[in-house]
Amino acid sequence: MAVNLVFALTLVGSLAISLAITVPLTGALIRVRANFNPKSIQLDEEGNASAHTGPVITGFFGMLRRVKKIEGWGGLYKGIMPALIETAILTILIGIVLNSDAIRYGGREPDTGVLGSLFYATVALILGLPGVVITYRSITTPYKLAFFRPLHALRVLLTPTERRRPWTIYKTPGLLFARFLHIAYKVGILGLLKSLLLPRMLVDEEGKIVNVSPYKLAIFICISVFSTSILCPLDVISAKLAIQRNHAAPEYNSVNQEVENDDVIPEEYAEYSGSSEDVIGLRNEKDPYVGLYDCFKRVVDEEGWQALYRVWWLTAIAGLGSVLS
Repeated sequence: MAVNLVFALTLVGSLAISLAITVPLTGALIRVRANFNPKSIQLDEEGNASAHTGPVITGFFGMLRRVKKIEGWGGLYKGIMPALIETAILTILIGIVLNSDAIRYGGREPDTGVLGSLFYATVALILGLPGVVITYRSITTPYKLAFFRPLHALRVLLTPTERRRPWTIYKTPGLLFARFLHIAYKVGILGLLKSLLLPRMLVDEEGKIVNVSPYKLAIFICISVFSTSILCPLDVISAKLAIQRNHAAPEYNSVNQEVENDDVIPEEYAEYSGSSEDVIGLRNEKDPYVGLYDCFKRVVDEEGWQALYRVWWLTAIAGLGSVLS
C-alpha cells in the first residue's frame, strides 16, 4: 500500500511538473502556427492596396514574450484544463484498461507492428479530435475563460451548432484529413522505414546506440530531418483549421466563425490586462478555409510559403527524438 501511494504521488508530481513546462510552450507553438500574418501589402475587395495592421509575430520565443506581456501568467496557461482532463483520462485508461505497468514506461501504444500502430493512432485521432479542437481554441481565443467553469467555456469556444450536434466538429473542412495524413506519414511511412533500417536498435545503460549499422542510422536520421518539410506544413494547416468554428446559419458559410456567441460575452484578456491589442491575428471570419488544399493555397498566397514552416526546428527536433524511441 505504501509503495503504491509513493508511486501515485510520484506520478502526480511528475505530471504536474510536465504540464507546468509543456503547456506554455505548446500554447506558444499553437499561437505562432495559427496566427494570421499576411504580407504587408494586400489588395482589398475593390483591388486597392492596404497595409496589414495586425500583430507580426512569427518567432516561438517572441510569441512567449508577447503572451506574457498581453495576457500574463494566465494567458501562458490557457489550455491547461483540457490538457489536465486528457492526461487524467489517458492515465486511467493505460493504468486500468491496458496495464498498470504501462504508466511506468511512458504509456506507449502496444507494439503491434506498423499496421497495428497506424490503426491504434487512427483510433486515437478520431477519439481525440474534439479535445484537440477545444484545446486549440481555448489557447487562441482572446476571451478570458474561467478554469473551473467548463460549461461556460464550451459556450464560448463552440457554436450552438457544434454544441447541439458535436459530430459537426468532425466535418470541419480538411481538419481530420490533415491530421490523418500527419499520422499516416509519421506512423506508416516513417515507421515502416525505421522497421526496415533499424529493426533492432537498442540503447545501452550508458546511453550508447548499439546493435545498429551507423550507415543505416545516418540514412534514417536524414529521412527524419527531411520529413520536416512534409510534417511541419501539416501541423500549421491543422492549427489554422482547428480554430475555425462550424456555423450552420443559412446567412453564413457553414464553416464561418460565429458572429454572436449566444449572449455569452466574456471579458477579453486585452481588456483585463489593459492592452489595446490581441496576441494573434485571425483571418476574416466571413472568409474561412474550405478544405486542406484551400488552406494550403491561401496560406502561400496570403502569408507566403515561409508561413508553412513556422517553428520548423521544433518539428525537426521531434523527428530526431523519434529515432531513439
